Parts: sequence; C-alpha cells; structure tokens
Amino acid sequence: MASLKNIKLKILSVKKTSTVTHAMEAVSAVKMRKSQERALSGRMYAATALSVLERISGTTDVRSNALMQEREGKTCFVIVTSDKGLAGSLNSGVVRLAEQEILRCDLEKKDIIVIAIGRRGGDYFASRGYDVRIKHENMSDGVSEEEMRTVTDKVLERHAAGEIGNCTVIYTNFLSTFEQQPTTRQIVPITAAMMEQMVANIRPARGKYAPLSAMERVPAPKAYTIEPDAGSVLALLLPKLLNIAVFHALLESKASEHSARMVAMKNATDKARDMSKTLTRTFNKVRQAAITREVSEITSGIEAMR
Repeated sequence: MASLKNIKLKILSVKKTSTVTHAMEAVSAVKMRKSQERALSGRMYAATALSVLERISGTTDVRSNALMQEREGKTCFVIVTSDKGLAGSLNSGVVRLAEQEILRCDLEKKDIIVIAIGRRGGDYFASRGYDVRIKHENMSDGVSEEEMRTVTDKVLERHAAGEIGNCTVIYTNFLSTFEQQPTTRQIVPITAAMMEQMVANIRPARGKYAPLSAMERVPAPKAYTIEPDAGSVLALLLPKLLNIAVFHALLESKASEHSARMVAMKNATDKARDMSKTLTRTFNKVRQAAITREVSEITSGIEAMR
C-alpha cells in the first residue's frame, strides 16, 4: 500500500505541475503575440532608418566621423538576454555565441566591457569576472526607443573617451514562433558593409517587409548636401540610428523570449500529461496486483480450512 500511496502522490504532484505550466503557457502566448506584432511592425522602421545610414556611410562627411573610425581600445559586448529562465535554450544560446566571439577575437577579460540587458546574461558574465559596466533588469515589453538611449549613450561616451574601440550587440533574432537564432551585429565602428548586412537581416525574405528588388532599389548617391553643416547633423543622426539598432535588437529578443517560453511550457505541459497517464497505468497495475494477491490469499485460506 505504501507503493500505491507514493505513486498517487506523484500523480497529484505531476498534475499540479501541469496546471502551473499550462497557465504559464497561456500567459506567454498572450505576451508572445504582442511582442511579435511589435517586433515585426518595427522592422520596416528599423530597416528604413538604418538604410539611410547605409546610403550615407560611403560619403566623405560620414567617413570622417569618429564613429566610422577604427580605434584602439576595449571591446564592448551588449548582451541581450531575459530576466527569467524557463525559456529553453534562449539565454544559453546568446551566452554561447558571446563566448565564441570572445574566442574568435582572442580577447582577455581585461579587454572586454559587458553591457547586459537582462539579468541572465549580466549574472553569467559578472560571476566569471568580466567587467559588467551596466546591467539593466526588468525591462518591460513596452520599453520605448528613448529609454534605450542610456545604453547607446554609454557606448558612445566610452568610445569618444577612447576606452572602447568597437562594440557588438549579441541577442536572439526572431525567425518564427518555433525558431529563434542567436545573432551578433557590430554597431561601432560603422561600416557600409556592416550596415548593408544589418538591413538585409532585419528584412524578411518575403512579405510586405521584404526588401525591394534590384530594379526597385534606390541607388545610393555619391555625395549628399547636408545643411546646416555635416558635423551638426551627423552628431544627432548617427547616435539616433545606432540607438534604433540596439532598440530593434531588444524587440527581437523580447519576441523570441516569449515565443521560446510558450513552446517550452507547452512541451512541459505535454510531458506532464504523458507522465500522469503513465503513472496512472502503473498505479492501476500495482493496485490490480495487490487485489489479485489478496484474493489469492483468501482463496488459499479457505482451501486450507477445508
């Protein structure tokens, strides 16, 4: 009977777990839809804004800007993860990609500055002795582009001071509800090839946000006339466009997080239901065996009395 009691307790525990994971799945599904809509609708804005930077990045005025220049200094990684777990391999994928980038660039800890958006990434690198300069936590799904200026301004400030030579954003790019891909994008220094790749990756292959065909693409002019002067305009424009790149990475990461968590909770719910059925069958078999044994003992006792 002790065995039956233990199995019954396990069945109750699994059912309670299934109830919790199912509720989390429902909550994540609602958040997922909102985050996906926001990320997808923002792709046209991000791609168009960054395409402006792509077209002017080859002009003489922009090439002379400090953000276009290669500099000696530390490497800054903006790591975008979630605050919470239970999202499959979402966070581990970003962390793994960041470590691969560190190995590829042959960097030591003293040569790296980490700006963490999300607790998981910040805690991981801080516990391993990296210089986590900023750690933003509890970023709401409705965060605005202007709120992200604290991150971009810190990067620009350290770059202007000569401490940072280059900066890379590492986050999870949203492909579909069931597929998310860890992605890395260099944002400082700005190069024409980097901006072209960033715009291409933001726009999907098909649909209304797809890029223009070769016949429809607007050719980049060889020179721009900038008024009142190039220095004043670019001083405002370039930080704004870089902030859009970081902000879009956060939107994509949020959509990926809720999608991954919904799928993870759905899988957990399905596994819990399967386990509950298996335990129920085991419970019935053990109970039937116990009943059969008792009937056999009673029958044997009656036969012995005869």
